[in-house]
Amino acid sequence: MTTAMSREEMNTIDHDGYIEKVEGAMARVRIISQSACASCHAKGVCGAADQKTKFLDIPSEDTTLKKGDMVKVLIARNLGLKAVAMGYIYPFILVMVLLFTLPLTGMSEPASGLVALGSLVPYYMGLYCARKRLKSEFKFTIQKS
Repeated sequence: MTTAMSREEMNTIDHDGYIEKVEGAMARVRIISQSACASCHAKGVCGAADQKTKFLDIPSEDTTLKKGDMVKVLIARNLGLKAVAMGYIYPFILVMVLLFTLPLTGMSEPASGLVALGSLVPYYMGLYCARKRLKSEFKFTIQKS
């Protein structure tokens, strides 16, 4: 039996979480991020399964939230895809472009590889420096479960 997803559900990414604390209009939410194999029955012997606890500080107008409440943390799907692109796809493209173009300029392949990998340092430093602007762009919301 299939159920139709609402338009809002199709346009958001959600994770289950628990309220750790509420201070004013800010709620700290603990989410447990699991790889696809974390729910596998053989994860105990595999060693490939990983599970990480992450904390998010999310503004909330809901005054009924309290420690221990189960919530859904929501973000717009297009913002989730943008985050993946900024974190993984753009750096990959940068490295590949440098790996293929630097040898054409006469640079040796090992040096090209080192420069390509080294280019990730300023890229991720730039993302780190832009974190305040990015934080205001990537808005999470809380929905009580």
